[in-house]
Amino acid sequence: MKEFLRQSWRAYKRLKKVWRKPRGIHSKLRRKLKSKGKMPNIGYRKPKEIRYLHPSGFKEVLISNIKELEKIDPKTEAIKIAHTVGEKKRQEIVKKAQQLNIKILNP
Repeated sequence: MKEFLRQSWRAYKRLKKVWRKPRGIHSKLRRKLKSKGKMPNIGYRKPKEIRYLHPSGFKEVLISNIKELEKIDPKTEAIKIAHTVGEKKRQEIVKKAQQLNIKILNP
């Protein structure tokens, strides 16, 4: 994916690189001048097959208990353990997931 940067982020230390839509009446980037950088638009969208996938290629599934592990397909899905799960239950989920050969994105 192309990285879209905020207009004039190099000029001021206080500006971050995060994207902000240019709104000024004289803005060269808003007017889409060739040398001033690119603006996000629908043409940069990812292909339908890989959209919403984790960079590892798996679909993310949020898990909060051990029962939910049985519904997971280890070939296409990877789990993410919810932040509300405590240490004791987390260790049990990790152990069970390793037995079922399920990839954990945040062990």
